[in-house]
Amino acid sequence: YVLLFLGIISLWWHWRARDRMKVTDLTGKYIFITGCDTGFGNMAAKIFDKKGFRVFASCLTETGAKELKAVTSKQLQTVLLDVRDSDGVKKVAAWVKAEVQSEGLWGLVNNAGILGPSAPTDWLDIEHFREPIEVNLIGLINVTINMLPLIKKAKGRIVNVSSVGGRLAFSGGGYFPSKFGVEGFNDSLRRDMKAFGVKVCCIQPGLFKTALTNPAQIMKEKEVIWNKLSPDIKKQYGEEYFQKDAAKKEKLSKICLNKDISPVVQCMEHALTSLHPRAHYIVGQDAKLFWNPLSRMPAVIQDFLL
Repeated sequence: YVLLFLGIISLWWHWRARDRMKVTDLTGKYIFITGCDTGFGNMAAKIFDKKGFRVFASCLTETGAKELKAVTSKQLQTVLLDVRDSDGVKKVAAWVKAEVQSEGLWGLVNNAGILGPSAPTDWLDIEHFREPIEVNLIGLINVTINMLPLIKKAKGRIVNVSSVGGRLAFSGGGYFPSKFGVEGFNDSLRRDMKAFGVKVCCIQPGLFKTALTNPAQIMKEKEVIWNKLSPDIKKQYGEEYFQKDAAKKEKLSKICLNKDISPVVQCMEHALTSLHPRAHYIVGQDAKLFWNPLSRMPAVIQDFLL
């Protein structure tokens, strides 16, 4: 038993030491980040710029790009990109190729994402599902495919921002199918790229305080859909359903919402700079203590708790 205990401690110590090993000479390496207007992408662009990376920060809006450019170095470059625009993605990839030339692209951080309407499935139509899937999954895949030759040239890193919602669907809408898709794409890509020296990592944040998870905005969008429902559907759910659901979501937000978003960016940094990055990063106390363990439990337990 003593030998077994010492063996476990030795393995743990070896893993910790291996986890801390860093890639050398990363200063001046090129990285491309999507979704830098706000949230994780915005903070990541600022931090990686300070650390000496040559950052290409894609923003959806001119306002977001200008605000980011105003607080970063001259080395950081912003570009407008809607990941749903296939022609736009190709043009940006060609621009990045001209910038990096023979050096290639060290890092691609696929961060851009939206929540979309979160409501029971029979409240929604196909367009409610289409937008989050187009942004979170199809857009992510499209950006990756177009940047992949540059990543392979540098033997670099791809970091896909998924969610605990890619492991456990706890509400209706297109967000969760999109994130389950990201998980599948990430796993197949990681195996495809291993022979080329490209590391592929997936970050699975819990509930973090960003523009994506604004409870008031989520309930406002849900209320718009509720008001457009047929009398028959409203009758099935009952008029008190909306108020009860809003109260539950508010309670969940108070318990689970992580206010400090920096741990997610720290995981991005580890994935880009570690000699041995992890395949998956589970971030946030709620994700580690509740959502991730629950995702591994039998469906009957998941359904009861949710």
